Parts: sequence; C-alpha cells; structure tokens
Amino acid sequence: MVLDWLNSTAVTAFGAPTSWAEVLGFATGALCVWLVVRQHIANWPLGIANVLLLLLVFLDAKLYADAGLQVVYVVLNAYGWWHWHTGRGQAPLPVRRTTRVEWIGQIVAGIAATAALTWWLTTHTDSTTELPDAATTALSLMATYGQSRKLLESWWLWIAADLIYIPLYGYKGLWLTALLYVLFLCLCIAGLRSWRRTV
Repeated sequence: MVLDWLNSTAVTAFGAPTSWAEVLGFATGALCVWLVVRQHIANWPLGIANVLLLLLVFLDAKLYADAGLQVVYVVLNAYGWWHWHTGRGQAPLPVRRTTRVEWIGQIVAGIAATAALTWWLTTHTDSTTELPDAATTALSLMATYGQSRKLLESWWLWIAADLIYIPLYGYKGLWLTALLYVLFLCLCIAGLRSWRRTV
C-alpha cells in the first residue's frame, strides 16, 4: 500500500529514521519555494503535493496543528493557484505592500488562532509542543494568505515561522524537515529581496 511505503524508513538522518514521506516532502518543498521566489505559478500544484506528504510526517510526529494546517494548505494552494492565474484581468498579479487594514486583520486573527489552537492542543491531544505548534500554524496561515495575494511582507511572516519551525522539528527528531526549513529560510530571504525589486 502506498501509505505504508510513504511511512516506511527511507534513510536514517542524524540517528533518526526518516520516512519516504519526509524525503519526498523535502524535495517537493524545496522546489516549491524556489518556484515561489521566481513567481512561477507551478509552485501551487507542487505545493499541494508537498503538503499532502508533510501531513503524513506531522501526524506521525504528533504535531497535530501542523498536520491540520496541511489540510488547510490544500485549499489555500488551490486558491493561490486560481488567484495567480486570474490575476487582474489578463495581466499577472503584481507584488504589493500589505495595507494597514490587512496587517491589523492578520495580527488579530493570528493571536486568536494561536490562543485557540494552544488551548485545543493542550486539552484535546497528547501534544508536547502546544504553543510552538499553534504559533507556527497561525504564522503560516498569515503568510500563505499574503503569498496568495502577492503581499511583499508575507516573506517576513515566513521567516518568523521558519525560525520557530527549525528548532521545533529538531526537537521532534525530524532532522531532514528541520534542514528543509533552514533551506526555506534562505529561500525566504531570497524571495523577499526578489519581490522587493518588483514593488
């Protein structure tokens, strides 16, 4: 069965078994973010494949908020794909800055989501990383919304999330995924610089 194979050990990284889902998640994730930096629309369908693979990885690691986030990402990737494709009429969607109203809305939603997820993870799961799992989920949702609208500052949100994700995944023994997020961090900095030149 495909799920059994994806959950089976592909390699041992840093002394921890690494599944095929994590290896393929690494590869598709790295390529996906590289395509976002280049503003290539193929990042969205590849992103859907990536989040489905990471869903399996996070469920196995008991990172339940991150696992649930992957389901939301499927919808957001489909929305981003559609939004980038339609743009504004026939012209490509331009990169722009986040407005004050958008910032206020995202910050309020991010704080509320972090609080609600932390409470849920604490009271309804056996999670051992409630706050970082919740905070990274909220930051990632904010960043994905911004990315789908081509908001320049979405890169700052991704950078903040990655700085929490890297030690979180290391703590959970997901060393290849932690390494992927180091790569994501570098690509986010490159994306910020690239998109800034087009504003």
